[in-house]
Amino acid sequence: MTKNRILTDTLLFEKNNKISGGIYHKIQVDFAYNSNHIEGSRLSHEQTRYIFETHSIEGAALVNDVFEASNHFKCLDFVLDTLYEPLTEEYIKKIHHILKNGLITDNNSEAVIGDYKKYANIVGEIETAKPKEVHQLMVLLLRNYQNLISPDLYDIAQFHMEFEKIHPFYDGNGRVGRLLILKMCLANNLVPFYINEENKLFYYTGLKEWQKNNKPNRLLDVFLSLQDDMKAILDYFEIEYDHSEITSRELIAKHCR
Repeated sequence: MTKNRILTDTLLFEKNNKISGGIYHKIQVDFAYNSNHIEGSRLSHEQTRYIFETHSIEGAALVNDVFEASNHFKCLDFVLDTLYEPLTEEYIKKIHHILKNGLITDNNSEAVIGDYKKYANIVGEIETAKPKEVHQLMVLLLRNYQNLISPDLYDIAQFHMEFEKIHPFYDGNGRVGRLLILKMCLANNLVPFYINEENKLFYYTGLKEWQKNNKPNRLLDVFLSLQDDMKAILDYFEIEYDHSEITSRELIAKHCR
């Protein structure tokens, strides 16, 4: 059967018309479940789906886990509605505000919502940017990305690696960063993807290897593999995508000329 549906158009149509059971529905639930789950959420996939479908919760769950699932749905809608808006500091802070809004913080002095972190932190043995450095590093990161003519998967992976090394927020950096990957992929007609539990270790290892040793191979392999998983979903829903194949080695070679 000939595919003739465009992913971005289909996602927006199904979102705006509240279509149940389509690819928008699936991506919302799968993306929110996986992105929150690898950060410690204890919601099951079924509970995440139930929240999306009914705006309520069934069974015992932590309040913050419920809010973060619901907020993640709103973040993805925001990304879809602003798909071709440029990436700016204000845009990224807005995603963070949507993601963390309404959570119980127990008067945590670090819990700055919608703005950059107040205190330095170390994540997975990586020294992230100090608060006074964040603005300047984010300006440089965004300027470099905006100067790209046609970003490919390597560019997006490099942006994500550098964003996570800056670690601009007190919390939620991984989820914000992965939402930005979704935006960049869709805006550049690349197959989107989300990190799942099965690939979590390889994903974190790939980030660390690129950040510490300038070795992008593992992270690119993870992203390419996850794109393949998404292509199977796109095939099921008869959505068009670019079928050309490229390896991590070819991507690296292209960017190291």
